[in-house]
Amino acid sequence: MLEIRFHGRGGQGTVVATILLAKAFFQDGYYVQSFPLFGVERRGAPVEAYLRVDRGKILVRTNVYTPDHVVVLDPTLLEGVNIAFGLKPGGWILLNTHSTPSYLEAFRGYQVGLVDATRIALEYGLGTRTQPIVNTAVMGGLARVLGMPTVDAISKAIRDEVSSRPEANIKAAEKAHAEVTLLGLIDDRSNTSWRRSNLEDT
Repeated sequence: MLEIRFHGRGGQGTVVATILLAKAFFQDGYYVQSFPLFGVERRGAPVEAYLRVDRGKILVRTNVYTPDHVVVLDPTLLEGVNIAFGLKPGGWILLNTHSTPSYLEAFRGYQVGLVDATRIALEYGLGTRTQPIVNTAVMGGLARVLGMPTVDAISKAIRDEVSSRPEANIKAAEKAHAEVTLLGLIDDRSNTSWRRSNLEDT
């Protein structure tokens, strides 16, 4: 079973991202769960959401405490949130950022991917300049990191579920999928590479 934790802020579409990804994975033949954890329910407040994916039925109903991977929609959260808390060694951290962070050593032992979801969202007019909606771009980036779900499944989920500018959202997901930078394992042993998921063994 694969468990993914998402960190974002209210208004960025964090919860919607997990719902759309769940639908995309379902299209590709997986069993899924997606659910949020809200703190203060206001725009800009930190939000967590979770996604479980497996080839078999998912019976567990608890929160996700030790995720396989972590996705960060807002890099400012790194200043006050331990986004790697509980993350399994070798797991991916996908960051929405426009440049390689200077704090990569803090993620030693994990794999890091970068995608400029904010720029992509603005390019396609998703949200506003002060509040871009980055979720669909992040979805495309994560699909590239994991090698799943397929871009076709993501596009179908967006087209079926997103009523506002679905084609622009699909293009944002596709562009992020193409442009994500995979830094791989942050470790002195750069030839060591932990791969994308444990689903192949289930």
